[in-house]
Amino acid sequence: MLQELLLFAKNPTYKENIEIPIADKFRILFKLLIIALGASILLLMVAGVLESVLQLEMGKHAMDDLFGNYSVPIIFFLAVIVAPFFEELLFRGPLIFFKDSKYFKLVFYLFTIAFGFMHISNFEINTQVILFSPLLVAPQISVGFLLGYIRVKFGLIWSMALHAVYNMILVVPILILQLLDIPIE
Repeated sequence: MLQELLLFAKNPTYKENIEIPIADKFRILFKLLIIALGASILLLMVAGVLESVLQLEMGKHAMDDLFGNYSVPIIFFLAVIVAPFFEELLFRGPLIFFKDSKYFKLVFYLFTIAFGFMHISNFEINTQVILFSPLLVAPQISVGFLLGYIRVKFGLIWSMALHAVYNMILVVPILILQLLDIPIE
């Protein structure tokens, strides 16, 4: 799988594979999910170490406000249904218009990077956040690449599904802690 992703990274092409059995598509989705979570955890650890070593102040994260202002069902709905649906429509949906274009590779990477940098809005914008923004959004850029990969291989619904499951795995433990009234610090 990693070798296939590396080959795709070198030359992304829009080539849907509708002949793959549904069970194989789910296996690939699961593998991509594991890779996405692993890459995100690794990149977040690197960012955390740098933040600590360099004594950076990244400010409050937007998730703090979300968890402080909304109920568990609303947060689940927003994170697992609404965000994946609209973000995939916006950042992976338009790829179909470039599938036969010589600019597909450029467009693919522009949408991937735009997806990542859109998430900088999760942070309080200050000089340190701007300077370290590539590192702060690296997890979203890496996930955006994987979402783009599954989108051009299997279709938009599959990128929405991967995005939803990824978000669900990240948000459900926090929601459980919130339901149990266990402080998150």
